[in-house]
Amino acid sequence: MRWKKLGHLFQPDGSLPWMRSHAANPFGVRLADGRMRIFFTCRDAEQRSHIGSVVADLDGDFALSELSTEPVLAPGLPGTFDDSGCAVGFVVPVDGRLRLYYLGWNLKVTVPWLNTIGLAIEDPATGRFERWSPAPMMDRHRHDPYTISYPSVLHEGDRWRMWYGSNLQWGKEPETMQHVIKYAESRDGLHWEREGRVVVPLQHENEYALSKPLVVRDADRYRMWYSYRGRGAISTYRIGYAESPDGLQWSRRDDEAGIDVSADGWDSEMVCYPFVFDHGGRRYMLYNGNGYGRTGFGVAVLDD
Repeated sequence: MRWKKLGHLFQPDGSLPWMRSHAANPFGVRLADGRMRIFFTCRDAEQRSHIGSVVADLDGDFALSELSTEPVLAPGLPGTFDDSGCAVGFVVPVDGRLRLYYLGWNLKVTVPWLNTIGLAIEDPATGRFERWSPAPMMDRHRHDPYTISYPSVLHEGDRWRMWYGSNLQWGKEPETMQHVIKYAESRDGLHWEREGRVVVPLQHENEYALSKPLVVRDADRYRMWYSYRGRGAISTYRIGYAESPDGLQWSRRDDEAGIDVSADGWDSEMVCYPFVFDHGGRRYMLYNGNGYGRTGFGVAVLDD
């Protein structure tokens, strides 16, 4: 496959105190009028992550409007699992409301951070989200003792499926983490069963992190896009790609991802955090560039 870059869409101008920089982890939800509400993760002056949103006109060259003036979700109370920030994971409509599965951050002392997965549910009247619980929906576990990260969620019949990141170990530097993609299931999308099953392992030389999977179920197979990084010649994120017949047995095909850094500009150092969707018979990707979303996000179209 090959992706044709259509351009840079959005970067915060720094005018809002809770949105001084970054527009990471873009995730779109369709609106009834053919537009898309794009959720993203931004940062305040203290580098605490908040969640905001903006609306894109899919039939109007992705023209943007309705940038949120207040956070969709802000960091939690002191001492809670997300007091250092919250970041977009995955959004699912359920019974007329959106469920926002998000990453909660805690800064630590012996290791750099602790991430767990929280849940917030939309109030349709205000467009804001309220926490399902002040505690994580999915916390550390005997199969995930270190830290877990961004989920990708599919609701298939009476089964909910999740692909999420998990550290296999920790040290004083992030490069020691060995962050891989694991799998969990649920009956209700709230209480999850997991066995520590690694479904996408590390593969490249000096690779140490796979991050933020995005799983799409097509008619013939499951497809996953994600970010990967390592030490050495390529030390910043690139977008990877994998395929599976059942969502459990995955084949990494990173050389088929079809998108890489540009020669210059906002995405010349890294590409990461892809969100893939279909519209008007074509497949599109929202993605981040330099600085883990510091330069905002852009869009590409699959060019067959």
